[in-house]
Amino acid sequence: MPELPEVETIVRGLKKPLAGASFARTRVLKPDVLRVSPRRFREALKGRRVHRVSRRAKNILLELDDERRLVVNLGMTGRLLLSPDPGTPPHTTHPAVSFDLADGRTLVYDDVRRFGVLEVLDPGSWAARDRRLGPEPLLEDFTTQRLWKDLRRSRSPVRSWLLDQRRIAGVGNIYAIEALYRAGIRPSRRARSISKKEADRLHREIRTVLREAIEHRGTTLRNYRDVDGAPGGNAPRLLAYGREGEPCSRCGEVIKRVVFANRSAFYCRRCQS
Repeated sequence: MPELPEVETIVRGLKKPLAGASFARTRVLKPDVLRVSPRRFREALKGRRVHRVSRRAKNILLELDDERRLVVNLGMTGRLLLSPDPGTPPHTTHPAVSFDLADGRTLVYDDVRRFGVLEVLDPGSWAARDRRLGPEPLLEDFTTQRLWKDLRRSRSPVRSWLLDQRRIAGVGNIYAIEALYRAGIRPSRRARSISKKEADRLHREIRTVLREAIEHRGTTLRNYRDVDGAPGGNAPRLLAYGREGEPCSRCGEVIKRVVFANRSAFYCRRCQS
């Protein structure tokens, strides 16, 4: 599933090209990615102008001129692709929703497995959704003290705690595993067992791995592509995730894989305690 760095990369790629763009026509090819009828969805967007493109957690937000938001959650395999020029549609394989812009360009939501969701939310509905999400890990209100205090309230495995979007917004399995590896914390540790010193390290490494992944335009393992259809460049930089059976880059011990909460976790049993 695309995580914060992948979604942020897409948002940065759409900000300038979509600023001020207007929706001329919306074509719903796969209605199961919507939460309302195709007719209501089309009517909500007709003639609306994009005021701003932003991100919250793993959601892409197209803020409209009537204060509503087109909220796009990419699910596992969703992609937003924008045509480079008017009259030239982007290359897609499994288009679900196509947006014809007034200037002749086309924005397409493409999703092979169709676990993603597109919604148009009014300000009140979006505010309620926003309140259910945790802090953004790259902003100032996500502090070491806040992280440690919140960890101490939970008996969940720390990897599972990091994936809870009510605790931290935007972190998924890839970057949770990478941050825990760098911080020297085993993924199966109880959240409440994390010391203040360990929380300091974890806080630093969460921010570091996310910033580095954004710098390299996200991690492509299978389906993720940016708005131009290009894969991200961060996968070769992963030190633990997906490295089962390979030597630890620090000590040479073999990286192990364990499954809990139906998700794979990767760790070094020598470097992570």
